Amino acid sequence: MQAIGYIHSPFDEKFGIPRQPGLASVRASIELVPPYANADAVRGLEHCTHIWLVFLFSATADKGWSPTVRPPRLGGNQRLGVFATRSPFRPNPIGLSCVRLTGIHCKGDSVRLEVEGADLLNGTPVLDIKPYLPYSDSLPDAEFALATHIERLQLPVIFSPEAERACHTLGQRLNQPLVRQITEILCCDPRPAYQKGDSERIYGISLYGQNIRFTISDAQIDVLSIEPNPES
Repeated sequence: MQAIGYIHSPFDEKFGIPRQPGLASVRASIELVPPYANADAVRGLEHCTHIWLVFLFSATADKGWSPTVRPPRLGGNQRLGVFATRSPFRPNPIGLSCVRLTGIHCKGDSVRLEVEGADLLNGTPVLDIKPYLPYSDSLPDAEFALATHIERLQLPVIFSPEAERACHTLGQRLNQPLVRQITEILCCDPRPAYQKGDSERIYGISLYGQNIRFTISDAQIDVLSIEPNPES
C-alpha cells in the first residue's frame, strides 16, 4: 500500500487539531503524486460536495498499539477497546475523515483537491479518496451512546488587542477567515483532560506557522498573542 497524495494543512503539530473532521472550517488541500496525479483519476469527483479520505496516522505509526485506550471525550480516565474508538494508536494506523470538497485543480501533471474541515496534520499521507454517498453513508437512526453530540465549549473567545491586529493582518495575507477558524479550534478544547482545571496555564497551538497562545477559564477563552513560530 502506498500514498496516492499528501495533505497540505495549516496544522504543523498534533496539538490543536480538532479530534473529528468538520468541527472547524480550516481549509486544506490534497496534492496527488504520480502515477495518481492524473486528471482522469478524479473525473466525476466534481459532482461531490463531500469526500472520504483514507489516510495514514504517520505521526504515530511507530508508536505501536494497545487493546485499550483512554478517549479524551471520556475525560481520559475511562478505558475503551481500541476498536470502539477512533484513536490513532491502532494495529493498522489508518484513519478515515469526511471533508467538504471545495475545488479540483488539474494542470499538466498536477492534481490538487481543495477541502474544508479536515482534521489532519500537514504532510499526512492519503491512501485513498472515495465519494460521500448521502443515500447510504448518512444513517439518521445510528447511535453511539458514548458520543451522542458534538462537544464544544460554549464560551466567548476574547482576542487581546495585539492578537486581534495580528489575526487581521495574517488573515488578509492568507485570505483565510482566521478569527472564525481560531475560535472554532479553541472551542473544541484541545487541552489534555488532566489539565482542564488549570485556568492559569498558557497553551500554544501552531497554525499557519504561527504560535497562537491562549488560556481557558470557566468564563472565557483568551487569545493572548499570535506570533511566528521560531522555526518558521
